[in-house]
Amino acid sequence: MTRVKKLAEKLIKNNIDGFIVSKPENQYYLSGFSGEGLTIITGNKNYVITDSRYTEQAKDEASGFEIIETKAGFSPFSISFKIIKELGLRMIGVESHSLTVKEYDELTESFKDINLIKTEGLIEQLRAIKDMHEISLIKSAQKITDKAFEYILDFIKPGVSELELAAELEYFMKKSGSQGTAFHTILVSGSRTSLPHGIPSKRVLQAGDLVTIDFGARFSGYCSDMTRTVIIGKPSEKQLSIYNTVLGAQVKAIEHVKPGLTGKDIDGVARKFIQEEGFGDYFGHGLGHGVGLEIHEVPKLSPKGENKLLPGMIVTIEPGIYIENFGGVRIEDMLVITENGFENLTKSEKQLICL
Repeated sequence: MTRVKKLAEKLIKNNIDGFIVSKPENQYYLSGFSGEGLTIITGNKNYVITDSRYTEQAKDEASGFEIIETKAGFSPFSISFKIIKELGLRMIGVESHSLTVKEYDELTESFKDINLIKTEGLIEQLRAIKDMHEISLIKSAQKITDKAFEYILDFIKPGVSELELAAELEYFMKKSGSQGTAFHTILVSGSRTSLPHGIPSKRVLQAGDLVTIDFGARFSGYCSDMTRTVIIGKPSEKQLSIYNTVLGAQVKAIEHVKPGLTGKDIDGVARKFIQEEGFGDYFGHGLGHGVGLEIHEVPKLSPKGENKLLPGMIVTIEPGIYIENFGGVRIEDMLVITENGFENLTKSEKQLICL
């Protein structure tokens, strides 16, 4: 069954006649169109509305969709209203989480005689389970990421700045086939490793520094995600204790991964381990998340993660410990859930690397 047909079944169950897709990743998932515009899904015919900058691109990418070009001064929402009115549709679903207030106001103004139904997560639920082609693309992205980690190790040494390292890493990934980074590279050193989402700075690496790199490639639209923490020189007793605690929590959590468990179940394994080692107050974020066209997708692996893990889902396992004014450690792998367990897509070394 095609993705559009799967969505159409969901729309019928929710008494929705047509659907306006505004989120770029969802448009790409359904039509293959990677430009700007709107996608309209109806019972019989489907449309991509875009402007002259992307018309040729849409014709190439969105096979099976009618391409409608907007004229200067006309918004795609006004065109969508015309289509929906001509088709006689009355119950129209919209993606409430991806519309701006201005766009929603424009919709309600244009669609006065039509019922707008705010939805959330209809397409994201479909996207959570990857097909074999999607999994192969994510594997390709992760191969680039693993290769980049091996490459960057030679550059991690005293005298190099975080910004210089990040630039070298990202340049290598692009040369290796990445469309760009899957997200803004996190690269921090020394006491800045206590920043879970710290951005690279001008800080120069020093002997004794922990260095955390959280990064990913993007291949044919799909993301990879991994984190490794290394050290320049020999670790102190405290640094080694923190590292081994994070590694132990990650390994134990991964061992428990299998279909049918919830994100909350797996998060609890890692969280309990870290608490028992005396660092419970320093693990503040969830254990992981889904990965696909976006870097953060369903399911959530957190204390509130109620979604069950299902075959075809791709998730991260990334416990961390962060101590202000001292530093921190995070280790992250990306797994695909299988019928009987999982396959770890991340091949890079996890034992502490001393440079």
